[in-house]
Amino acid sequence: MKTCLVVDDSSVIRKVARRILEGLDFQIVEAEDGEKALEVCKRAMPEAVLLDWNMPVMDGYEFLGNLRRMPGGDAPKVVFCTTENDVAHIARALHAGANEYIMKPFDKDIVTAKFQEVGLL
Repeated sequence: MKTCLVVDDSSVIRKVARRILEGLDFQIVEAEDGEKALEVCKRAMPEAVLLDWNMPVMDGYEFLGNLRRMPGGDAPKVVFCTTENDVAHIARALHAGANEYIMKPFDKDIVTAKFQEVGLL
């Protein structure tokens, strides 16, 4: 079973994402900010990361830069998930190493499509 790290400061978003991803046969690990997410990755690198952009302590962009510099940190497929929808944010996320980008609010169909596009399903 593949593991997906869900990183979001909103417990509601984490819960919704967990429900969707468990339905797609992922084992879920949660973190409420980028710093805690890095700790998770140091213990066991996930196959996928569903990553919020705006979070306290360490935001998604900073987390992604740190992840990609870690040993094995180039392996996880990272899907940014945020309310930011301008082209500059999307370009910045993809340039930082994100594999895909989805907008909040999201549903099972959107998550399924994006995870298929990056080869996770």
